[in-house]
Amino acid sequence: MINLVRCPSEEHTASEEASLRALESLMTEFFHNCTTNERKREIEELLNNFAQQIGAWRFCLYFLSSTRNDYVMMYSLTVFENLINKMWLGVPSQDKMEIRSCLPKLLLAHHKTLPYFIRNKLCKVIVDIGRQDWPMFYHDFFTNILQLIQSPVTTPLGLIMLKTTSEELACPREDLSVARKEELRKLLLDQVQTVLGLLTGILESIWDKHSVTAATPPPSPTSGESGDLLSSLLQSPSAAKLLNQPIPILDTESEYICSLALECLAHLFSWIPLSTSITPSLLTTIFHFARFGCDTRVRKMCSVNGSSQNSVLGQERGRLGVLAMSCINELMSKNCVPMEFEEYLLRMFQQTFYLLQKITKENNAHTVKSRLEELDESYIEKFTDFLRLFVSVHLRRIESYSQFPVVEFLALLFKYTFHQPTHEGYFSCLDIWTLFLDYLTSKIKSRLADKEAVLNRYEDALVLLLTEVLNRIQFRYNQAQLEELDDETLDDDQTEWQRYLRQSLEVVAKVMELLPTHAFSTLFPVLQDNLEVYLGLQQFVVTSGTGHRLNITAENDCRRLHCSLRDLSSLLQAVGRLAEYFIGDVFAARFNDALTVVERLVKVTLYGSQIKLYNIETAVPSVLKPDLIDVHAQSLAALQAYAHWLAQFYSEVHRQNPEQFISLVSTALEAITPLISSKVQEKLLLSACHLLVSLATTVRPVFLISIPAVQKVFNRITDTSAQRLPDKAQVLVCRALSNVLLLPWPNLPESEQQWAVRSTNHASLISALTREYRQLKSNAILPQRKVQLEDTKVIIHQTLSVLEDIVESISGESTKSRQICYQSLQESVQVSLALFPAFIHQSDVTDEMLSFFLTLFQGLRVQMGVPFTEQIIQTFLNMFTREQLAESILHEGSTGCRVVEKFLKILQVVVQEPGQVFKPFLPSVISLCMEQVYPIIAERSSPDVKAELFELLFRVLHHNWRYFFKSSVLASVQRGVAEEQMENEAQFSAIMQAFGQSFLQPDIHLFKQNLFYLETLNTKQKLYHKKIFRTTMLFQFVNVLLQVLVHKSHDLLQEEIGIATYNMASVDFDGFYSAFLPEFLASCDGVDSNQKNVLGRNFKMDRDLPSFTQNVHRLVNDLRYYRLCNDSLPPGTVKL
Repeated sequence: MINLVRCPSEEHTASEEASLRALESLMTEFFHNCTTNERKREIEELLNNFAQQIGAWRFCLYFLSSTRNDYVMMYSLTVFENLINKMWLGVPSQDKMEIRSCLPKLLLAHHKTLPYFIRNKLCKVIVDIGRQDWPMFYHDFFTNILQLIQSPVTTPLGLIMLKTTSEELACPREDLSVARKEELRKLLLDQVQTVLGLLTGILESIWDKHSVTAATPPPSPTSGESGDLLSSLLQSPSAAKLLNQPIPILDTESEYICSLALECLAHLFSWIPLSTSITPSLLTTIFHFARFGCDTRVRKMCSVNGSSQNSVLGQERGRLGVLAMSCINELMSKNCVPMEFEEYLLRMFQQTFYLLQKITKENNAHTVKSRLEELDESYIEKFTDFLRLFVSVHLRRIESYSQFPVVEFLALLFKYTFHQPTHEGYFSCLDIWTLFLDYLTSKIKSRLADKEAVLNRYEDALVLLLTEVLNRIQFRYNQAQLEELDDETLDDDQTEWQRYLRQSLEVVAKVMELLPTHAFSTLFPVLQDNLEVYLGLQQFVVTSGTGHRLNITAENDCRRLHCSLRDLSSLLQAVGRLAEYFIGDVFAARFNDALTVVERLVKVTLYGSQIKLYNIETAVPSVLKPDLIDVHAQSLAALQAYAHWLAQFYSEVHRQNPEQFISLVSTALEAITPLISSKVQEKLLLSACHLLVSLATTVRPVFLISIPAVQKVFNRITDTSAQRLPDKAQVLVCRALSNVLLLPWPNLPESEQQWAVRSTNHASLISALTREYRQLKSNAILPQRKVQLEDTKVIIHQTLSVLEDIVESISGESTKSRQICYQSLQESVQVSLALFPAFIHQSDVTDEMLSFFLTLFQGLRVQMGVPFTEQIIQTFLNMFTREQLAESILHEGSTGCRVVEKFLKILQVVVQEPGQVFKPFLPSVISLCMEQVYPIIAERSSPDVKAELFELLFRVLHHNWRYFFKSSVLASVQRGVAEEQMENEAQFSAIMQAFGQSFLQPDIHLFKQNLFYLETLNTKQKLYHKKIFRTTMLFQFVNVLLQVLVHKSHDLLQEEIGIATYNMASVDFDGFYSAFLPEFLASCDGVDSNQKNVLGRNFKMDRDLPSFTQNVHRLVNDLRYYRLCNDSLPPGTVKL
C-alpha cells in the first residue's frame, strides 16, 4: 500500500499552509456570484481529484484545525465522510487509529466556537466511524458519548452525538452487511435503559431546579382544577397536584438542553419497542414539558418585558411543548402494545386529557377560541395528531377500561373541534370524528345484540355533533368564517368551500346512518325555514319593461337573502346526501319522511322553473343571480338523489294506487322541460338533464313516453331547425330519450313491453340524430377544402359522442334492448367504417372513431354478428400498416398514441371473446403486436402504448392458452402424466422475451403491471411449470429480477419482486440451489471468491416464502455492501 511519505515537519507545515491558502481562495471563487458554471465545474473536478488521493485526510485534518472558512471546513469534513463510508476498508489501521483519536479531540476543543452546521457534520463523521468500528476497534465510542452527557460542560454536545448515533446506527442509511445492521441494533438496544435513565435525570433535574426557585405566582384562574371533570382519571390526587404546579421559568441554556434531550427521546421512541424501560417517571416528565405548549401564561411573561429577547424565549418555550408532544405521538403511533405496557398507556391518555381539559377551559378572561389562538400552531397540530392516533389506534383498547370516561373525552374533543382557530385545524378534527363514527358503526355491526346500549351511551354526543356541524355550514351562524373560504380556485377538482361542505356532509351522513330519526328531525326543520324564504320570493317579483325583476333592494335585505340562499343550497345538498338512508330494508319504516322530502323537492323545482328565477333581474346581479341559479340546480340534483327511492316507490305501488307516484314524476318533468334550452345557464341545464336521465334510467315508469312534457323534448331534439344544446347537455338528453325507448319497464312481463312500437320510435330517433352524418358517406372520398373539412369534423364529433354514449349506457342491459339499439345504429356504423380510411391521417378524427368502435365492441359485439365484426377488424388490420403505426406513435404526439392504444384495446376485447369465432384472427393479432407495434416502441423510453400492448399480449395468452398448449385432459389421464404438446412455440417465446425485456426498463408502472401478468398466468395456468418456461426461461427471469434488486432501480416493488422470485424458484428448488445460485454468484463481478462463498453460505436452503424472500434481500444487501467495500480499496491492493 502506498502511503504519503511524511516530509520534515516545518516543510510539511509550509506545504499544508500553502494548500490551505489555495483551497480557501478556490472556495471563495467557487461561491462568488461572478464565477461561471464552466469554472465551477473545473474547481469541482479539482476538489474531487484532491479528495480521491490517499492521505488527503491529513491535509484536511490540518485545514480543520487551522481555518475559519466555513466552506473549507465543510469540504474537509466531506472528504472524511467519503473516506469513512466508501474507502474505510482500505485505510491502514495506523491511520484509522490516528483519525479516531484526532477528530473527537478536535470536536472537544472547538465545539463551542464552531458554527452549528459544521459541529453537527463533525459529529456525524465521528458517528460514521462508530458505525464501522464500534465496539471492536473503537470500544470507547459509546462510553465517550455517555461521559459527555454526564459532564455539565459538554451535556449539549453529548446529546447531539446521542441523537446522531440513534439516527445513523438504529436504521443505517448507507450500505452495511445485514449481519452488521443486526449487530448494531442489538448493541444499541443493550444501551437503551442506561440512555433513557440519563435523559430522564437531565429533564427532571432541570425541572426541579427551576421549580424551587420559581416565585409563587398569584392564584390563577386555573388553580382548583383538581376537583374537575377529569381529575378522577388521575386516580391519585398527588398526580393531579403535580400537574398543577406552576411552570418553571428556564434560562436559555437549560431550555436548549431540554430541547436536545426531548429530540433524542423522540428519535429513540421511533425505533425502540414499547417496554418497561420507558418508566412512569420518564412519561410524567415528558408530560410536564408538554405543558409548556398549552400554558398561555408562559407567553404572557415573555411579552410583558417587551424585549425581543424575551419573545424569542417564549417561542422556544412553546417549542419544548411541541417536542414533548412529538415524543408522546411516537409512542402513540405504535399499534403493538405489550400487556405490561397497557397500564402506562392508560396513564399517558389520562395525562394528555388533563392537558386537553386545560387547553379547552373557559374562564372570565378567555374564551376557548382565544386561548387556542394564543397557542403555537405546531403545538395544536401535534395535539390534533395525538387525538387522531388515540381514536384510530387505541380507542378500542381503552374503551373497555371502566375508569376511562369516553363520553367526557368526547365532550372535550367537541370543544376542541369547534374552537379551532384555522380551517385546516377544523378539517383535521372533523377527520377524527369521522374515524370515531366509523369505529362506532363497525362496532355496532359486530355487536348487534347490544346495539341499543352502545347507541344510548353516545346518542347525546352525536346529536350535539350533528347540530354543530350543520350550524357550521350555514351563513346564518357562521358567516364571517364561511366568507373567507375560496370558492373560485380548484384544488383536486374542488374549491376550498366545496371541500368544507363535502367533509361536513360526510359527518352528517355518518350520524344519519347511526341515528336516522334524530338526524332527520334535526335537519328537516332547518331546510324548511330556508325554503319558506325562497318560496316567498314570488310576492316580490314585479314585471318591468325588460322582463321580471326581484323587488328587494335594501342592502341589508339583499345580504340576508344572499345568506339564506347560500344556506338553502348547502342544506339541499345535505338532504340529497342522505337519500341512501331511506331505501332498501328501511323503505317502509322511513317512507313518510322520504315522501315529505320528495314532495317538497318536486314543489321547489317546479316553482323555480315556473317563475323563472334564473332569468330574473336583481339589485345585486353579481351575487344574487348565481345564488338563485345554484339553489335551482341544487334542488334538481337533490331530487335526482332520490331516484332510487322513486324506483322502489314505483315497484311497491304500481299495482294498486299509483296516482301519488304519477303526480310526483309528471310534476318533476314539468319542472325539467322548460330548462332544456340553449338559453338556460349551463349549470342549471346540466342539472335538469341529469335528473331526466335518472328518471329514464333508474325509475323507468311505463307512462314516461306518453307525458306531453317528454314528447316536447323529443320534438325539440329531433327538430333540425332548433338550436343545438351544448355538447354535454345534448349527449345527456339523447341518452335519456334513447333509454326511455330501450330499457325494459320494471314490474311488467315481456309480453307487455311493446317492443315493436318502441323499436320503430327508436329507429326514427336515431335516424333524426344521424341525418347529417349519414350524408357524409357520399362525398367522403372526394378531397375536401379546409373549411369543409372543419365542418365535417364537427359533424363527426357531435354525432359520435351521442352514439357512443347511447351504446355505453345500454351495454349492460338485456339482449332485447341491445338488439333494438344495434338495428337503429346499423347504418351509422357502416358509414363510420366507410369513412375510417378517408380520415386515417387525421388522428383527432381517428381517435373519436376508434372510441366509438371500442364502445361497440364492448357493448354490442354479439348483435353486430361475426361477418361484420370480421370486416371491421380486417379493415383496421389493413389500415394500421407498419408505416401508419410509426407515423401515429412517433410523429403525432399524444393523440397518435391514443389512436394506437384504442386500436389495441379493441383487439383486447376480440381476443377475450370465448368460443371459436375470432380464433382465426389470433395469428395476425400476434404478428401485428410482435412484428409491427413492438419494434417501434421497444426502444422508446416513453411509456406510451406499452401498457396497452402488454395487456393485449397478456389477454392473448390468458384467454387462448390452448392456442399454445394443447394438452387435453384425456391424454393426461391415459399417460398418467401430462405430456405437453406445444404449438406456435416461436410466438410464445417472442412474447415471453418481450416481457423479459420490459423488466430491464426504468418504467416502474409497466414493471409492476407485467410482473402481475406473469404471476396471474402462473396462478391460473401454471406458466412457470410449463416445460418450455422451466427449461429455457425460468432462471433467465430469476436472474433479471435479482439484478433489478441489486441495482435498486425499482425499490418500491421489492416485496412483489421477492414473491415472484420465490414463485419461480419454487418450481425447481433443487435446480435453484444446486445450479442457479452458484452460477449467479460466479457471474457477479466486483466481489472476490471468498466473499462469494460467504454469500452462498448465508443463503440458507429454506423452502418457505418468508425465509426465502428474507434470504434474497440479505443476498442483495450484502452483495452491494461487498462491492462498496471492494471499490474502496486502494488500487493495487493485494488481498490474501
